Amino acid sequence: MGIKVAKFGGSSVADALQIEKIKNIIEKDGSIKYVVVSAPGKRFSDDSKITDLLYLCKTHIEHKIPYEQIFQVIVDRFTAVGVALRTDVNLKQEFDVIRENMEQGASADYIASRGEYLNAKLIAAYIGYDFVDAASIVRFSDKGRFMEESTNTAIQHELSKHENAVIPGFYGAKMDGTVRTFSRGGSDITGALVARAMGADVYENWTDVSGFLMADPRIVKDPKPISTISYKELRELSYMGASVLHEDAIYPARIANIPINIRNTNKPEDPGTMITAEPDKCDSRIISGIAGSKNFTVIAISKNGLSGERGFIRKLAGILEDNDIAIEHLPSGIDTLSVVIENQALGGKLDDITEEIQRQLKPDHVETFDNMALIATVGSGMSARTGVSARLFTALAEAGVNIRMIDQGSSEMNIIVGVENKDFEKAIKAIYDAFVS
Repeated sequence: MGIKVAKFGGSSVADALQIEKIKNIIEKDGSIKYVVVSAPGKRFSDDSKITDLLYLCKTHIEHKIPYEQIFQVIVDRFTAVGVALRTDVNLKQEFDVIRENMEQGASADYIASRGEYLNAKLIAAYIGYDFVDAASIVRFSDKGRFMEESTNTAIQHELSKHENAVIPGFYGAKMDGTVRTFSRGGSDITGALVARAMGADVYENWTDVSGFLMADPRIVKDPKPISTISYKELRELSYMGASVLHEDAIYPARIANIPINIRNTNKPEDPGTMITAEPDKCDSRIISGIAGSKNFTVIAISKNGLSGERGFIRKLAGILEDNDIAIEHLPSGIDTLSVVIENQALGGKLDDITEEIQRQLKPDHVETFDNMALIATVGSGMSARTGVSARLFTALAEAGVNIRMIDQGSSEMNIIVGVENKDFEKAIKAIYDAFVS
């Protein structure tokens, strides 16, 4: 039997009922040896996440505003879970320690991490696993930089002593024991780190959705689920705005070639989405998914003889770098070049940038479009099929969508089109219908 590492997110550990589901999942699958948990998330739409309440406590303390009422909400919620699960964890002692540290000026990282810490303690006691504090195995330098290899060694050394263990996600510690957190969503990173260190056969990431969908369900009605997807395809969709795992959360598992299975705690019978190193060769799909974002600006530059002018792109990139602006895409022709930039990144600098382009590059013509949306159609199967581009462009034409820009990556894994914001939803529906319906 292989080893699985399972990470359960905030919605999966929101209350005692959800934690009971976790126990059932683990009992039915004896290969889940190590469990990483988040802090309790929202139980209903108007509820608060425990981590948000902890941050609020810290803010109140910093501004010398009474925080006890907020902290009591946290105490009551964990106490209710402990009672419902009938665990023997001494929560009062834990709360006393946390309260004392808060009043003595504990850092925001320490305070925010207590949601994961307390939840892991409760869940470990409930399912009969050992508790291993992430502060003892996830390492940060004295300057707060994550220490990847030191962490890998520490996890291997400690968890080899435990046949089964629950580890809180989201945080680790510096060498002096000071708690340090990852960014939001850090529990995903912790899970991947444990999977890599312990040589897991699969890293299961349990949440409240049954994997990824081929398109945004707010735009396309009942889009088909994605059964398998490669890391590269996932990166393309994530870059274009799809709500998928952050790259930092994937990286440790990816470098160890460990598949990631996105599962639904509320529907454990669903297979979810499997993320693999390479595309599934047996998969007959042409595309894996469609994603996009609105509100980009395109600066279209034309100049006779541009393709033969040395240093043109370097100078253009320098102008944008001087203004601290990243280039999203750079489609080009013989005498034309377009720069795609997020509107938000421009920060009101568009006029200054175009003036500098005129001064330094002396183009024949510069035109800007600030109401653009980008849509990426992604799939490893596209490069092996003829007529994919024709089908996509025909679908958009028949839907009455005017394509303002086309860009295709060298891997031939994606086709990006630029359309006006007003055509964004219509374009995604048209592409989906052309390839999926």
